Amino acid sequence: SATITAKALTVTGLTGTSRTFDGTTTASATGSASLVGIVSPDVVTLTGTPAYAFDTRDIGTGKTITTTGYTLGGTGAGNYTLTQPTLSANITAKALTVSGLTGTSRTYDGSTTASATGSASLVGIVSPDVVTLTGTPAYAFDTRDIGTAKTITTTGYTLGGTGAGNYTLTQPTLSADVTAKALTVSGLTGTSRTYDGSTTASATGSASLVEIGRAHV
Repeated sequence: SATITAKALTVTGLTGTSRTFDGTTTASATGSASLVGIVSPDVVTLTGTPAYAFDTRDIGTGKTITTTGYTLGGTGAGNYTLTQPTLSANITAKALTVSGLTGTSRTYDGSTTASATGSASLVGIVSPDVVTLTGTPAYAFDTRDIGTAKTITTTGYTLGGTGAGNYTLTQPTLSADVTAKALTVSGLTGTSRTYDGSTTASATGSASLVEIGRAHV
């Protein structure tokens, strides 16, 4: 006498689906699953409801996806066992944004220097991750010239906290106005004269601009 053991069937046709970090191990797959290894003329079908899960919740490349839930059906199923498919896919970092800031309008000064008011806070953190906003922000207008709702680019913010590794940071883009700077004229003195029945007047001296923007000096 001897023993005939069940033959293991495998599943092909599936591909793990990459996704953005969401704090869970939930995974999915695409494709059409089919059985490999059936001996003709056995009738064996793939049944059940599959469930997929990443090995951990954290970001990574080529992360293992474990599959459960597939079963065998058909008249020949008793001669087989099923090896659940093991897939892989990526979990990419989730982008966080910054809210709570407002660009500050100012008068033209010949530079691109900008500033902002408000209290910066992170948007998009998945509970219970601990992620903090750190760094020293710097703000700059897109150009030095005057304009309305001019773009302010922000740099310098960084992420901290134990959960920071699963996220990237999108620096805030703000806007504000740069208004024209008022110039005055100095160096002139009005000239007194005898009445002549008109409003005609004159002045002496050398006219010059005062408080001109440093870029035009």
